[in-house]
Amino acid sequence: MENNKKPKVGISIGDMNGIGPEIVLKTFNDNRIFEFCTPIIYCSLKNMNFFKTHFSFEIKTNLIKSPIQAISNCLNIIQPWDYLQEVNFGTCDSKVGALAVKSLEKATIDIKNNLIDVLVTAPINKEAIQSEAFNFKGHTDYLDSQFEGSSLMFMITDGLKVGLLTEHVPLSAINELINEELVIKKINGIYESLLKDFGITKPKIAVLGINPHSGDNGVIGNEDDTILKPALEKSKENGKLIYGPYAADSFFGSDNYKNFDAVIAAYHDQGLIPFKTLSFGCGVNYTSGLEIVRTSPDHGTAFEIAGKGVADEASFKKAMFEAIKIFNTRSQEKELSTNALKVFRLPKNKKISKFN
Repeated sequence: MENNKKPKVGISIGDMNGIGPEIVLKTFNDNRIFEFCTPIIYCSLKNMNFFKTHFSFEIKTNLIKSPIQAISNCLNIIQPWDYLQEVNFGTCDSKVGALAVKSLEKATIDIKNNLIDVLVTAPINKEAIQSEAFNFKGHTDYLDSQFEGSSLMFMITDGLKVGLLTEHVPLSAINELINEELVIKKINGIYESLLKDFGITKPKIAVLGINPHSGDNGVIGNEDDTILKPALEKSKENGKLIYGPYAADSFFGSDNYKNFDAVIAAYHDQGLIPFKTLSFGCGVNYTSGLEIVRTSPDHGTAFEIAGKGVADEASFKKAMFEAIKIFNTRSQEKELSTNALKVFRLPKNKKISKFN
């Protein structure tokens, strides 16, 4: 693959007290990765050198000021800060959290300006990033505020894709948030993502019930009957293949999920517990519904093992390749649309022989 054809992958460093730097370095310690992309990491060179020494990696780096200067076969580094921030593995530190935000913000500016093609984010600590200037729950909420569209946390892996009606909200608020409009909006968002980002021409989507046993006809709550079922019927009116609501407790254990291209869960743990049970370590968090492509690994900062050299980079590596794959799918679709055969007019009195 020629250098100018390789996607430029912007990587925000995440919380440096966690496993983010380790999984990034482990990923690019395999030189074959450079054949598929040109990576740009948003972190100070001094901190990157610290991590390289700590984890005993000898990876070539290239300090640049703009992604335009990025070169192949090395880790290109853009510095949102230029000093060595003290790292204390496994601790929640607001100073480190502030630098995680700086890294994310700088990468966001560059992808807005089309200087990088995709964004892959290393894990952050939601407590450490909070400040007067940054009060978002996480990456998804922040990116939703920065780009057109409506963001949707879409957990993806080979053979399983899970979207959520509600994301990082307490259980006590779920029934207040779920309404017919929201259900239809989420279904449409996932449907469009399956078409545009994954090239699935006729997606089949399953929706899980809000209550146990989907309410048992009102015995265990009426939200499935009064909200979910009417929304699913409306979503089917334009030909979408939408099924449910299914009782969540048996849906995954029976392998029913294998019959669908995506599954929509009512709330965070209803969808992510089975997802991570089935795919932990190779799952990807994809922010669909936006004009940009952003992915991240399916795990957090893992403070309990940070700095020990035992973190598994598989999910981060998978996130990077999924971002590239989605970017290429979108690019191919755009190229096909742009170069579609156009209707043309023949000059007057010009005839075409049926034998030509």
